[in-house]
Amino acid sequence: MNLKDLNIAVIGAGIGGLAVALAFAHRGAQVTVYEQATEISEVGAGIQISPNGFVVLDALGLGEAIESAAVQADAVILRNHHGKKVVRLDLSSYGAGAYHLLHRADLIHILLQGARHHGVDIETGCCVQSVNCERGILQLQDGKMINADLVIGADGVHSRLRAQINGVAEPEFTGQVAWRAVVPNDGQSKGIDLYMGPRRHLVSYPLRDLKQRNIVAVQERSAWASDSWSQVDRPEVLRQAFSDFGPEVKNILARVKQPNLWGLFVHPVAPRWHKGSAVLLGDAAHPMLPFLAQGANMALEDAWVLANLVAQENDLTEAFFRYQDARLFRTRRVVNAARKNARKYHIASAQLRFAAHTALKIGGLIAPRAVTKQFDWLYSYDATQLPRLQGDYSGVP
Repeated sequence: MNLKDLNIAVIGAGIGGLAVALAFAHRGAQVTVYEQATEISEVGAGIQISPNGFVVLDALGLGEAIESAAVQADAVILRNHHGKKVVRLDLSSYGAGAYHLLHRADLIHILLQGARHHGVDIETGCCVQSVNCERGILQLQDGKMINADLVIGADGVHSRLRAQINGVAEPEFTGQVAWRAVVPNDGQSKGIDLYMGPRRHLVSYPLRDLKQRNIVAVQERSAWASDSWSQVDRPEVLRQAFSDFGPEVKNILARVKQPNLWGLFVHPVAPRWHKGSAVLLGDAAHPMLPFLAQGANMALEDAWVLANLVAQENDLTEAFFRYQDARLFRTRRVVNAARKNARKYHIASAQLRFAAHTALKIGGLIAPRAVTKQFDWLYSYDATQLPRLQGDYSGVP
């Protein structure tokens, strides 16, 4: 399909929305992004761009900018909640500097600059109320109607377009809440530290030339919390929740001034990703828990594959079928793997936790590459060399 003939509307100016806008603009399409916020910004938080996500950013011409803004992680270090190392997962096997740690605001800024450089029009303060999927008509909150040849819903976990295509699905509260914060950093380590404790875990890693440290702390509890990232909590509540963790965690949490808090919910993967001239991308299609740090990376993969397939096919419907076919099984696998990780991190029984950690430690000593190799299916995947042919479900469990 000649993309220069296409007028594309993208709903949402998050990571997935800006990436897919840039992917289509690279191929000559006229793209407009509609963002309901009055300005494009990101609340303070870090993000992990693993090798499978970085290859897409690099193919979009953003590799150097990402490398300049990111800390290039060398390892993931799993520790018990007292701070003792259990096992070190060496990330160098995926290539030097393949794993990047960024502030979300920096990634959004890089994507925004790239999109604008390639002629993408960004319209802020535009809340899309509904979409006529068959005719490609967007109705904005102010009553304005927008016509498009292709509508891409990158409007996140609460996607209105997803609800129009699939109906409303009720999410399930996991019984877990998460805090996040960015604090001043006092170390030089480039590793990702993950502290595993009874019914809790905490992830910490450096940002911005090692000057800041990102924190994500998760606790199992019955008290429900909204899944909005905009809520704030008192820092003493967070510190009390991890009061029996070791001195390293206590030192980090002592620097937290105002953490954000959100509840973790399981949303089903959308059974249908497209209708008429409208298609879903990223969290709108496959929301996932944060325990594998793959939400943004899956959206980046989606963006490249969707743009590539629409460029290959003469028929949008066929392109959409191939897109869902190429992405559905992989994203389901990532969703399931992320959900399982919480159980591995949160073992409540001291005896079982000791046995599991001992097995990890022995495995890391005897066969360190084997410990890391279990993630090859995830990190070694290169969406820029895809899409796979329809019916090829390589990497599917």
